[in-house]
Amino acid sequence: AQGWGDLRVTECVRDALTAGGFQSVIAWVETPADFERALADKPCEIIWSALYYITPRADIIGLSADGNAWVADLLDARGIPYIGPNAQAMKTLIDKAATHRILQEHGVRVPVNRLARAGAPLPEVAYPAFVKPCAESRSVGISDESVVHNPAELARRVKYIHDTFQQAALIEEYLPGREYTVLVLGNGARQECLPGVVAVDPALYGKYQILRSDMRGVGVTKISIPAERREEARQLAREAASALDCHDHVRIDMRVDAGGSLKIIEANGIPGLKPLKSWSPQIYALYHPAPDPAEGYRRMLCQIAQSAMERHGLAG
Repeated sequence: AQGWGDLRVTECVRDALTAGGFQSVIAWVETPADFERALADKPCEIIWSALYYITPRADIIGLSADGNAWVADLLDARGIPYIGPNAQAMKTLIDKAATHRILQEHGVRVPVNRLARAGAPLPEVAYPAFVKPCAESRSVGISDESVVHNPAELARRVKYIHDTFQQAALIEEYLPGREYTVLVLGNGARQECLPGVVAVDPALYGKYQILRSDMRGVGVTKISIPAERREEARQLAREAASALDCHDHVRIDMRVDAGGSLKIIEANGIPGLKPLKSWSPQIYALYHPAPDPAEGYRRMLCQIAQSAMERHGLAG
């Protein structure tokens, strides 16, 4: 459930980086001991991890109960450079409540939100409200039942999140407008914020125009360059990336609220990298067209890797 996808996607990442001139190898780890062996057997200059932390669970992300299992922490302890946000930023990005709190502190627009922990009284909220797991990605745990209209529906959905995902439920104001996503590449003066607007065949939606997990990574979501709100989305993403201390490659999702304002719903620290189907490659191809889609995919991955190496003072 973590990161950019399964081993087939990781092989695509490796092959693209290799074609771009990087010597790239895959280390498959299931335990911290595997991780230690991989570092010994596959010495490298920089690591690009598809994992937030090492866990036996393959179905959900959640929040690690063992801080030492976070990949970025393990790498920091050994002084090994890595691609992507730092350890603290990674922990913030997977925790949507923490993300919202930091963005609010920096004056960046997010939905009105409350956190519902197991065993605690339900908070007072305005309806309709939207209920989702606090620490998942790729729309895991989201369905038409995520939209609730009264305290009874709220209680049922929060209990479902607690029981199914063993984590707190995040309750947000329901945002009925269009969904935008912004690909953020690189760092500093060379950072690019590339907005896209999400479109789906209306027949694939249920009762509400929300993206369920079965609609992710299967090619049914199409991204285009926004005809409107492009600069608004770009500026909002730039502010969020700065507030959250993001590096190299993140993707920031946002929706339009009932009053017509864009609000950030999630910042993804390890965005999907499935060729053609994931949103990052789709957006990159819109702004950096290439005759061959494989060539555009290679360019994007090499740009991410090169920006990270430059940030760490590596030759590349």
